Amino acid sequence: MEVRITDLGAIGDGRTLNTGVIQQTIDACSKAGGGRVVIPAGQFLSGTIRLRSNIDLHLENGAELIASLEEADMTDFLREMEKEDDNRDTGWAGGCFLFAQHEENICISGNGRIDGRGRDVFFEDESDGGSHESPLKVRGFRPRTSFLEDVRNLTVKDVTFYDAAFWTLHMAGCRDVLIENIRIDNNDRGPNNDGIDPDCCQNVIIRGCQISCADDCIVMKTTAPMAKKYGDCRNILISNCILHSRSSALKIGTETWSDIHHVIMSDCILQDCTRGIGIWSRDGGRIHDILIHHITGNTLRYRDRVKQDSEVVVWWGKGEPVFLSATMRAGVDRIPGMIEHVVMDHLFLTCEGAIMMAGEEASPIRNVRISDSAFLWKRQGSTVPDCLDEQPSARGVYRHAVPTVYLRSAEEISLEDSVTFTVDETMKNYITG
Repeated sequence: MEVRITDLGAIGDGRTLNTGVIQQTIDACSKAGGGRVVIPAGQFLSGTIRLRSNIDLHLENGAELIASLEEADMTDFLREMEKEDDNRDTGWAGGCFLFAQHEENICISGNGRIDGRGRDVFFEDESDGGSHESPLKVRGFRPRTSFLEDVRNLTVKDVTFYDAAFWTLHMAGCRDVLIENIRIDNNDRGPNNDGIDPDCCQNVIIRGCQISCADDCIVMKTTAPMAKKYGDCRNILISNCILHSRSSALKIGTETWSDIHHVIMSDCILQDCTRGIGIWSRDGGRIHDILIHHITGNTLRYRDRVKQDSEVVVWWGKGEPVFLSATMRAGVDRIPGMIEHVVMDHLFLTCEGAIMMAGEEASPIRNVRISDSAFLWKRQGSTVPDCLDEQPSARGVYRHAVPTVYLRSAEEISLEDSVTFTVDETMKNYITG
């Protein structure tokens, strides 16, 4: 079965709200056994669209599916969760554009574009002294572009996600997932506009994607509400992606309420990222059996916002190519968890910050090996190394000489003879060796 939303009266003028027509089309198609719901060329404004089992939401060339930013038009997915769990204390904002819960065999496909309208919630206040490098300010209601919970057999391919106002592709408790050849083109100064967030997901393949955003490009998590329902995040394959982020390109954590393990990240290019590879343990989960190989590109430090009205907003990261951190959150009496059994090889990165592996006595970084790699410290941005950054944590950002490698509470760390460190003339006065 294939049905076009315009056959039921959808109007692609960019102004008419089409929520009811699109939802009616999806529901009817699903009840009939499934099929393809086609978004044709045009600009289709809509509130929350709830995806159903056995539906391929297909955006043709020239199709734009545009998110409403009116809170009344958006489903509060937290309210849907409360119906099952009475779980109100998540700390999350509740609106989302594309929504699914307890479904199977869902596909989002095609060469069209899904527009989250971040430009209408982010704004410049010139508080970074005119560098235009710091995080933008935020105003108004900003929903996630998607929240897909407990979907089995999920495929997202070929589409472009554009200008997310908040997390772009948030998959929570999903199983058997393929994310392939998608583009995520977000504002690279927009707070919280992560690219792809597998949260307590299992059996996930992410490949051939191009992602540009301010927050993390691809980040595996086990958030507290999802860990309670779905457990570990495991069996994740990420490959052949081109990534730009003013946070981390490839990341595990920060939320680690359950274990994250059996992850392979490979064959990716990093472009002007604040951090390259990051692994955070903060909430007690064990992160283990992680393989990272064939990564090339660069990391650098961006300017933060100048202090105004007692507010300072800073990027997480200072140009570190590799960052492993197990430490306590500020004001929280909770042992962070373990990071162990991590193997990295064939990393070729130009950077400005230290390779950091920093644990605590109760949560050491353990059994990490780097081989067949080369790191070049070269000045690229407008700042110089002068501190270490362990946000979010009780340690925060603090003044410290910046070495090529910084270790604390780290055991069985192997930097093999095939690893080379080179400090360019532009950094010899700033990197301690």
